Amino acid sequence: MSGERFLVTGGLGCLGAWVCRLLVADGAAVTIFDAGADDRRLRLVLDPGQLSDVELIRGDLTDAAQVSAAVGAATHVIHLAALQVPFCRADPARGAAVNVTGTIHVLEAVKAHDVRHLVYASSAAVYGPPESYDTEVLPADAARLPSTLYGIYKVANEDAARVYWLDHEVSSIGLRPHTVYGPGRDQGMTSQPTTAILSAVRGRSYHIDYGGTLLFQHAADVAATFVRAARAELLGAAVHNLGGEVGEISELVEAIVAATDFDGLTHGSEPLALPKDFDDTALRTALGSPPVMSLADGVAATVESFRRAVAEGRPLPDLD
Repeated sequence: MSGERFLVTGGLGCLGAWVCRLLVADGAAVTIFDAGADDRRLRLVLDPGQLSDVELIRGDLTDAAQVSAAVGAATHVIHLAALQVPFCRADPARGAAVNVTGTIHVLEAVKAHDVRHLVYASSAAVYGPPESYDTEVLPADAARLPSTLYGIYKVANEDAARVYWLDHEVSSIGLRPHTVYGPGRDQGMTSQPTTAILSAVRGRSYHIDYGGTLLFQHAADVAATFVRAARAELLGAAVHNLGGEVGEISELVEAIVAATDFDGLTHGSEPLALPKDFDDTALRTALGSPPVMSLADGVAATVESFRRAVAEGRPLPDLD
């Protein structure tokens, strides 16, 4: 849309690539701020003609000056950059520096440059295991009981955003994805469903380490909700759960077999320590009904994307 200038932190990641795809298609100016230089997810998700419409700034979230300079020209900021669960576990100090201090730098830059609105990625990891609650469908105001450092860092970011609204009227919306899947999703503990789909497309056996029930969310749907939130004319510091389609890992495997005719996939039995389902009523009230692909449709779309990527020589993760 004319006049929009989006800064997407972590734009070389899965959600970042999908957000960029949607924004470029809308005619918005898009700049990525990312510590990396590997654009393979962009080249996988975006059409070749869209790549030249995205500017990349290499920068470090822990450097306040770099963040401020990048935010300076933006009308909208979508903050997705973070180190995921395994990386935070391996290096807690670095995880805190990037995920928490980096988010403070984004909030400070948004305040300094009077950006109208910030949208940032929180996570289902702010919640505890299902047995900690008396309902399987968690509302957005359910107790936050993180069991990982990553989850603790996300709680800190939610609280920081609330204080920036109270102290400085920096408006924000935090969104909590659950199990995001689709092209480009190749890192983090909930990336295994996507790896299973790619393995089936390539005719390679694969074992998903866990079982149980997850809330599946196709990356295109999640990205669309982030973009909608960024454009919302809302004030405050809201945090919303993202909905999707609840399914067993066994149902995911069945959907992959149906889409590929490959039956070399297996899965474990122990569930992840994540909620089974989210109540997204507050999000629907604030932003309207978000797009939600069924698990069967989302798997089929992902299979088709991977097959097209193979045919066109686009970059795909190494399965070895």
